[in-house]
Amino acid sequence: MRRPLLFLDVDGPLNPWAAQPHGRPEGYTSIVVALQPGRALPVYLNPGHGEALLALDYDLCWATTWMDAANRWIAPVVGLPELPYVDFGADLFALRPDGVHWKTEAIVAYAAGRPFAWVDDEQSPADEEYVTRTHPNAALLHHVDPRIGLREKDFTTLTDFTTALKT
Repeated sequence: MRRPLLFLDVDGPLNPWAAQPHGRPEGYTSIVVALQPGRALPVYLNPGHGEALLALDYDLCWATTWMDAANRWIAPVVGLPELPYVDFGADLFALRPDGVHWKTEAIVAYAAGRPFAWVDDEQSPADEEYVTRTHPNAALLHHVDPRIGLREKDFTTLTDFTTALKT
């Protein structure tokens, strides 16, 4: 049996962007990403997250607006190898009348029936309902507080989900 997928958002879970007015969280390092000439984005990353994520019983996949750029900017800092990513293409930031997040449909399609967990800071009950209605297997939509990023309790929740799949 193939391992479940773990869809990773960057901003929120790995980059606790909402902590920025208060300073970099303990254990994090800062990088500055040049988006365009004269426009830079400060990003906080925890170098220990890669090892912790790789220790989980999942196949990792980016599910972020960074898409493939996460492999260039984020993966080396947190200690992850190059990962596949969900290509959101033209649906990037597209608003839906049903309130489902613009990532959700693409994530379900990418999973292609495999169990998955998705860590993000933007899911809502509409996303839970959509996944329950359209995805034929187990799924965990796990909200991460964008002020603090992934913590030990989040890793425990992810581990508990894969453990439950095996029983």
